[in-house]
Amino acid sequence: MFALLNPGDTLMGMNLFYGGHMTHGLPVNFSGRYYHSVQYTSTPDGWLDFDEMQKLAEEHKPKLIIVGATAYPRVIDWQAARKVADSVGAFLMADISHVAGLIISGDHPSPAGIADVITTTTHKTLRGPRGAMILANGNPSKPLKPAEVAKENIPTLVDRAIIPGIQGGPHNHQTAAIAVALKEAAEPSFIEYGHQIVKNAKTLAKSLTEHGFELVTGGTDNHLMVVNLTNKGVSGKDAEAALGKAGITVNKNTVPFEPRSPFDPSGIRLGTPALTTRGMKEAEMEAIGAFISEAINAKGDDTKLETIAHKVKDLTDRFPLYEGLTYV
Repeated sequence: MFALLNPGDTLMGMNLFYGGHMTHGLPVNFSGRYYHSVQYTSTPDGWLDFDEMQKLAEEHKPKLIIVGATAYPRVIDWQAARKVADSVGAFLMADISHVAGLIISGDHPSPAGIADVITTTTHKTLRGPRGAMILANGNPSKPLKPAEVAKENIPTLVDRAIIPGIQGGPHNHQTAAIAVALKEAAEPSFIEYGHQIVKNAKTLAKSLTEHGFELVTGGTDNHLMVVNLTNKGVSGKDAEAALGKAGITVNKNTVPFEPRSPFDPSGIRLGTPALTTRGMKEAEMEAIGAFISEAINAKGDDTKLETIAHKVKDLTDRFPLYEGLTYV
């Protein structure tokens, strides 16, 4: 943003409460304060709404369109987003923070060659240290012409935005840790890890559905799922607390067209990368789906939740952290 926009320029990103990220233009975030933010949403059942994106783009003429999500369980159509961006002459930024590892394993399409800029964190499905990377198209050796923002100059603009723009010096230890993570991601075992993440997510989604849970978009194509708990008569905040007592960590999450407060929303978000790294597979996902159902039904009964927590510990003890990991 600092490379391609000036303060007050218009950017368009997915609304946080529909699956986007706060840095995609949320009003309380820098991206929504320094720039004029236009937010697109989803269809009522949670799918990305490219028709709405097109209408908003034509109306507001954003200089930058951000596509990518933090709570979206389906594959993103980068080409559809490119079509919208081209129709109004906007730059297209793909935020692949959540799906970078799945792109490497071939379980999610890549925006490389489609988006002008790709950004990613390195600590989610990429399974590295907390950090980030920016990838850009263009020729960094081509001189930057004054007052010109051409696509072939994007790498130069990004470099200058980092230093001297917003960073005083490189974090060499972090760069080295990211290099180690990328070396691991280049190994054949990482592809197997990505495939198993998706298998596990689909199995867990199926298990939850069989236990009467309603999933946003009806399922998942990637590493995560968003569960709408309205039919269970429990809020996301209460579910998060009950599952925490049962030894299962999730986070409360809004659902599309959320009727409740974002501080106590209708849903929860959960995913499978960490469990997959520990070596768990489909059989364990089925068991975890049953544990989640049992814990939600036992909400408010700490004795029952403690009993479930013992079952969860028995399961996790069979897959110890850092020892004998299947996908390393």
